[in-house]
Amino acid sequence: MVLRSMVDSEQVTAILREHLRFPVGDLAISRLQGDASNRTYYRLRSSPNRTLILMVLSEPEAFKASEEKVTGSGEIDELPFLNVQRHLRAHGVPVPEVYYMDPSRGWLFLEDLGETTFAERVLPAPEESRVRYYRTAIDTLVTMQQRASEPDALCIAFGRAFDVPLLMWEFEHFLEYEIEKRRGIVLPDSVRKEVHSCFLGVSEALALEPRAFTHRDFHSRNLMLQPNGSGERLCVIDFQDALMGPPQYDLASLLRDSYISLEEKSIDDLIAYYLEHRAPADPMRREPARFRELFDLASLQRNFKAAGRFAYIDLVKKNGRYLAYISPMLKRVKRSLERQPRLSRLFRALESYLPEFQGP
Repeated sequence: MVLRSMVDSEQVTAILREHLRFPVGDLAISRLQGDASNRTYYRLRSSPNRTLILMVLSEPEAFKASEEKVTGSGEIDELPFLNVQRHLRAHGVPVPEVYYMDPSRGWLFLEDLGETTFAERVLPAPEESRVRYYRTAIDTLVTMQQRASEPDALCIAFGRAFDVPLLMWEFEHFLEYEIEKRRGIVLPDSVRKEVHSCFLGVSEALALEPRAFTHRDFHSRNLMLQPNGSGERLCVIDFQDALMGPPQYDLASLLRDSYISLEEKSIDDLIAYYLEHRAPADPMRREPARFRELFDLASLQRNFKAAGRFAYIDLVKKNGRYLAYISPMLKRVKRSLERQPRLSRLFRALESYLPEFQGP
């Protein structure tokens, strides 16, 4: 969907001419449909068929902040997107090139990766074709985790982590916005105490895992399929909230996506594929059952967080386009809980308040 342009074309033209030597004679500026973030995107097109993407932040000072809650000491005096992009690009992870930044306006001029998201390509595909695409995405994930996890004091991600306070904040975000504010439910103190205890157990288990570079939102809408000769190149976007976390987290974000539901057998096969493509000496390869248990915990935490986030976007940002994904996600949470007998207390505590937890 292309919307009417809302940026000052004269300012854009001046920057293109002065800093990028981009032809502006037949410049067309079209606003692209955005996501749930505070950023706005425009495609700048000039003949002969040359394009750039302009990313505009809601406020120029947002160049110094992440949109997601973070913990740690990784605050820097520059745009997190730019900082993480530089780190990923240096380690061979395919990300969009940054051509120019105007901090005073909150503008970033980026490489145009095309219009095809991984989600758009995979959603209509039969399951066998889906699995092939997901293997390509896993190849990129493994590359990112193994190369970009090399410590870098200049990268903001290494000063932040999925620790217990952050994981618990995301759980509480779900209770506050999805249970209490959107559904209008007041949990009894005894239920809240039980739920909190279970959430704490999950958070502690995930926080104890060895940490790798974590995108934090590695899913089908944040992967682009860029035309590349006769084929396509998979590229990673929206990485500005990266931190250090359990390796299972990004894999869970990909395979337990908010927008695409894979068959359970496909998920089993893709987890096995992921482990096979880790380094031969990686200890995770020797303990697949433990890896799967933690994958399910990460899936549960991730989906609870996403449901809370979508409710927040509806209630606070007045954007209800993500509400339709909440019930399917909570049904997947139910399946994850069923794979974790030790979390039966959590299931029983929430069953009366979530219709998605009731019935088969």
